[in-house]
Amino acid sequence: MTVRDIVSCVFLALAVLVVAASAAGVLAMPGAARKLHYLTPATIVAPVFVVVAVLAAGGLDYATGQTVIALALMIFGGPFLSHATIRAIRAREDRKKESRR
Repeated sequence: MTVRDIVSCVFLALAVLVVAASAAGVLAMPGAARKLHYLTPATIVAPVFVVVAVLAAGGLDYATGQTVIALALMIFGGPFLSHATIRAIRAREDRKKESRR
């Protein structure tokens, strides 16, 4: 096993730990809005670790470039998706409150 393999495995293990911790936070929190906050590390930090692992394993090549592009899309698109999700949750809750009146 080379140093590159070890570094790659360490970063993949860190990504798995981040996702597992996020999942535990989602399970522990009540309400969808609070749960959404615990998804951020799984959607931002864990993919960064995966990209570093791919870079360590393969160096700079075509697959690494594709992985970096996917990471950029996740990092830039994630906040918009979270915001849209929160707005949808609040709109749904407001409709429920109005229908109860």
